Amino acid sequence: MADALEGIEQQVRRRNFDSPPLHLWNPELSGDIPIRIAADGCWYHDGSPIRRESLVRLFASILRREDDGDYYLVTPAEKWRISVELHPLIVTDVSPVPEGESALLQATLNTGKTVQIGEQHALFFEPSLGEIPALRLDHGLSALLSRPAWYRLVDLATDRDGVPTLSSGDYHFALLPQP
Repeated sequence: MADALEGIEQQVRRRNFDSPPLHLWNPELSGDIPIRIAADGCWYHDGSPIRRESLVRLFASILRREDDGDYYLVTPAEKWRISVELHPLIVTDVSPVPEGESALLQATLNTGKTVQIGEQHALFFEPSLGEIPALRLDHGLSALLSRPAWYRLVDLATDRDGVPTLSSGDYHFALLPQP
């Protein structure tokens, strides 16, 4: 399995992954690889933590969730199924980004990548954890908000008809689950 892990790393090092075209890559399943993403966002290979952050960022950039609900590391030539306990990524911070008249909010992920919170990357409540917010991402992925990011989100909320609401541009999200 170590050879498979190294093979994936070699393939993806040759590419620019600011925005990989995962939707264009549809190789046959290569098999399962013993990579697990724990609920706290830590990545493991064969039970040992993957300590190289650059490798985690690299693998996260080629990760997608497919219609079958499983997660895969995908390259143009290979597709490896991995295990994800809850959400594959974690939002570590939320910060305002002024743009025009309405401020946008930017989420920073545990991989260092940033995305703007809005319709494309909408917030939702994770019912299995007592309605903690999570963020929808590209390629079927999602990211759970860390405690500091959740507190930051609450600090950025404003009252809207008696409900604390987060606004990012024209996007609004009530911070209390609606019955």
